[in-house]
Amino acid sequence: MNDITRRKFFARGAQGFGSLALSQLLQADSKNGLPHFAPKVKRAIYLHMVGAPPQLETFDYKPGMKDWFDKDLPESIRQGQRLTTMTSNQSRFPIAPSVFQFAQHGKSGAHVSELLPYTAKMVDDIAIVRSMHTEAINHEPAMTFIQTGFMIAGKPCIGSWLAYGLGSMNKDLPTFVVLHATHSNPKANVQAISARLWSSGFLSGQYSGVALRSGGDPVLYINNPDGVPRDVRRKMLDGAGAMNQLEAERYNDPETRVRIEQYEMAFRMQASVPELTDLSKESESTFKLYGEDARKGGTFANSVLMARRLVERGVRFVQLYHRGWDVHGNLPEVLPSQCKDIDQGCYALVQDLKQRGMLDDTLVIWGGEFGRTIYSQGKLTPKDYGRDHHPRCFSLWLAGGGVKGGTVYGETDEFSYNIVKDPVHVRDLQATLLHQFGIDHDKFTFKYQGLDQKLVGVEKASVVKGILA
Repeated sequence: MNDITRRKFFARGAQGFGSLALSQLLQADSKNGLPHFAPKVKRAIYLHMVGAPPQLETFDYKPGMKDWFDKDLPESIRQGQRLTTMTSNQSRFPIAPSVFQFAQHGKSGAHVSELLPYTAKMVDDIAIVRSMHTEAINHEPAMTFIQTGFMIAGKPCIGSWLAYGLGSMNKDLPTFVVLHATHSNPKANVQAISARLWSSGFLSGQYSGVALRSGGDPVLYINNPDGVPRDVRRKMLDGAGAMNQLEAERYNDPETRVRIEQYEMAFRMQASVPELTDLSKESESTFKLYGEDARKGGTFANSVLMARRLVERGVRFVQLYHRGWDVHGNLPEVLPSQCKDIDQGCYALVQDLKQRGMLDDTLVIWGGEFGRTIYSQGKLTPKDYGRDHHPRCFSLWLAGGGVKGGTVYGETDEFSYNIVKDPVHVRDLQATLLHQFGIDHDKFTFKYQGLDQKLVGVEKASVVKGILA
């Protein structure tokens, strides 16, 4: 009898699982037959404001609240709905009207806060949804929910689903890229985020997001070590690839083949990423559009310019995170700088895509993970207040491929506490995003743990046709 090592024993035992996983991948590709219908978009840029921007200071204008300053939120409005532990023990829930002014803009007459003057200039290019809602009441599950369709980590995120279903448009760059923009106010309350938000979950690791850094090497370990020329790296990869190929053929492990592809992608990125991140050839008019901050690595303006360059080069999905929006207190001081960080960059991105003829087939989404309360968390004064988490309603906007610009969709009650017209659940947003890529959200599945898994989960989700052209 031949000797067998412990490693060989487990490798052989895993062979059946590897074959099963590979067969599931192949079945999924065949079964899904994507796209299901003619797509409106080829790529998307998702701008996530981590911490949840307050709808009352951005897009949900409630002038009647001026007369309610420091009065208690009526129980008939709250209706016993659950609160976070940060305000559930408050003796009262005093109404905090926004201290910022609103004005109507564009042909739609959409109300936009004075904190977002650039966004206000493009209301005819965007669809503002004021009736978003979710079940999650804390940041981690809420962000996980809006990114993956589930509150518990471990499921694929939107970018991974699209990478799996639609594949790459540029063999020299990842299909799904993640960017992190810095915020400017040191007093901003910053939420932690992790790679779980751009994970491929139960899908193959090749569909995970690749995070680009703003300082040093854009991708860790992408450059050759000192003294290792490119031809030596090529020989090393060829050798490693040959060994991995033998391993893949022997054990039929799909993840080994993924590893081969990832090594090759990293080698190609050594040439493509430096060109991508070199902004020296961008015109002065571009920097005027995005603002001087676009020259500074890591700023929001620089990051959205980088997002444009990524989609321009065939990256299918760009996820951009900007933190600091968790305004539990000191809102009048912190929020203006948060809005200033992103306002011109958002406007520039949409206008830049439009003038390059790319907006028609690029979807841009801006928003957070939930909303904020009309009542103040902690001390309330005429000039200072904070807002707690509020899953019952929040606002976001979309622009680009197939979106009806100049639309204001959904309504909340006079307290911006409950939705009174055209509610849009997180799952509806996900279904709409997939629809614009030509994907039927109910048919786009991957069998895992005996279930046909979907981005939108098992509950009903609907495409929000009222915001589509």
